[in-house]
Amino acid sequence: MWSFVWLVPLVLSLLKDSIIMAKATESPAAILLPSQTGFDISGSPVCSAPDPNLNYRPVIGILSHPGDGASGRLSNATDASSIAASYVKLAESGGARVIPLIYNEPQEILFQKLELVNGVILTGGWAKEGLYFEIVNKIFNKVLKRNDAGEHFPIYAICLGFELLTMIISQNRDIFEKMDARNSASSLQFVENVNIQGTIFQRFPPELLKKLGTDCLVMQNHRFGISPESFEGNIPLSNFFKIITTCVDDNSKVYVSTVQSKRYPVTGFQWHPEKNAFEWGSSKIPHSEDAIQVTQHAANHLVSEARKSLNRPDSKKVLSNLIYNYKPTYCGYAGKGYDEVYIFTQQRSLL
Repeated sequence: MWSFVWLVPLVLSLLKDSIIMAKATESPAAILLPSQTGFDISGSPVCSAPDPNLNYRPVIGILSHPGDGASGRLSNATDASSIAASYVKLAESGGARVIPLIYNEPQEILFQKLELVNGVILTGGWAKEGLYFEIVNKIFNKVLKRNDAGEHFPIYAICLGFELLTMIISQNRDIFEKMDARNSASSLQFVENVNIQGTIFQRFPPELLKKLGTDCLVMQNHRFGISPESFEGNIPLSNFFKIITTCVDDNSKVYVSTVQSKRYPVTGFQWHPEKNAFEWGSSKIPHSEDAIQVTQHAANHLVSEARKSLNRPDSKKVLSNLIYNYKPTYCGYAGKGYDEVYIFTQQRSLL
């Protein structure tokens, strides 16, 4: 019995050698280099070289919004601004780091920070005039110039962010009408024959795309919207954006819900891609596996676009300004609003 034990390795070795010899007699086209097989001569895996055209350390800038994000419950400082942590987590879950762009800090510093990032998120909120509107306008125009100069630089404009860009592009601050879409989940209705290549939806699995049209997988929380007719009727808007999806509010009024720039990596959402996975203050927020996939695909698309940016800022400046230099404040105990927010009441920069 034991005589067969030592024969097994010998037989396996002979079989392996015969296979190798057989392959060696095949045509030269069948002989692969170690790097082509995925293993080197020792049998260890060979890692593919990184794409030099991609940035594997992308940073997303998120513009803060006036107030503490909790109706004054956390800070009543007049200069306070905030970023809901869900927006930070959205970028991080896609594989990016975050630098807060504090809207009311000295503009020289704010725009120096803009040079440290590879994409921007304009968040939801309520501020539509004054300094905040001015800063959004300036950031938007700087981003367009960077893209025109050859740098791929994406923007995610979410809810208020989308509304502000729509006002800026259309040059009409009254273009939105009242909608009843507060604190409700909805489906997304894709425009007939729309091409989703190059949009947030391009990598969604077919089954998930189908469910987006039938199931309530996205969160709405807004009092204003723009009808497809008004959107298409405004020449600057229709020239800049194409409508990808629409939604219907609680009074059966149709409004534009997702748009994509025809020329730039700029995506506008009337809905909230960040809430499904990272906010729990409302029972209306969808948390199903499909809903979480929507958030994850949204995060992946943003960061995949940011990786195309070849901006390589000084690493020390990046480290000095990352969101990690701040601590979020938990406010979910109120059972409403955001779960966590970052609050900014003073300048903190090592630029």
